Amino acid sequence: MDIQKELIAEFNTEVENARKILNAIPDTADFTWKPHEKSMTLGRLAGHVAELTGEWPLKTLEKDRLDWNPEERPKVPENKAEVLETFETAVPKSKAAIEGFDPANWDRHWIFAAGGQVFIDQPKYQVWRSFVMNHLVHHRAQLGAYVRILGGKLPGCYGPSGDEM
Repeated sequence: MDIQKELIAEFNTEVENARKILNAIPDTADFTWKPHEKSMTLGRLAGHVAELTGEWPLKTLEKDRLDWNPEERPKVPENKAEVLETFETAVPKSKAAIEGFDPANWDRHWIFAAGGQVFIDQPKYQVWRSFVMNHLVHHRAQLGAYVRILGGKLPGCYGPSGDEM
């Protein structure tokens, strides 16, 4: 089995699923809305899904260490058009990065630190699987719940959804 080929195929599949759920956000949705006081706003969550198909893959593949400053706040999209523009701009860069990634580098360690404390120190392969792919699937599903609450129709990701049957 060609692991690199499989990782690229999986990334492409999950990017398409992310695109579907981002497109399912109702056009008139309030991006400051959140279902609970401890939840992310719709804008932050949708932006995070876009980051997980763009910024996160690039940081994982192109760097060996990320020192995060908790005071740095990501840009939060204000509407659906803005999040889709961010997503569509980032995805080709991520696809090019994984397609050009040297498979010998999957064993290189990637470190995520903040405030001098290391939170992740794992081979890039593990980071890719957990903190890029699984992370994307998790937040995409969370966004699906938001879309449902807001009255949107959910697209199928691994077969038809209840809204498509």
